[in-house]
Amino acid sequence: MRTLRFVLAALALAIVPATTRAQAAAAKPDTSKIDVTGKWNFNIESPVQGTPTVTFTVKGDSLKGQYISNAIGTHDFVGTIKGRTLSFSFPAESGGQSFTMAFTAKVEDAETMTGSIDFSGMATGTFSAKKAKP
Repeated sequence: MRTLRFVLAALALAIVPATTRAQAAAAKPDTSKIDVTGKWNFNIESPVQGTPTVTFTVKGDSLKGQYISNAIGTHDFVGTIKGRTLSFSFPAESGGQSFTMAFTAKVEDAETMTGSIDFSGMATGTFSAKKAKP
């Protein structure tokens, strides 16, 4: 009987740390990076509406790319990607008004991202993007 209690106590002690580790792992945010390299089709809801094409190249935590839009033309940019959050910006002009378009996105998965745009504090907007099919 004493041996049975010892075995049960040992099992209980082994299970508790494993359960605690599993709960701690589940509580951590997903910081895995998803490769966004390639062409993306954006849908912008803001004062500067549009459906630009954005191409990303990633090296480590740095990204660079090109933004092509009928509304404001073609702009090269640099930015960063940390985990599933990316950001980039570039100077632009529309209707004689100069501003910086600053994008912040959450990469949902390998095919989808959503985010916000800040137009030098003068206006804001949102966007969604889907990775273009090759």
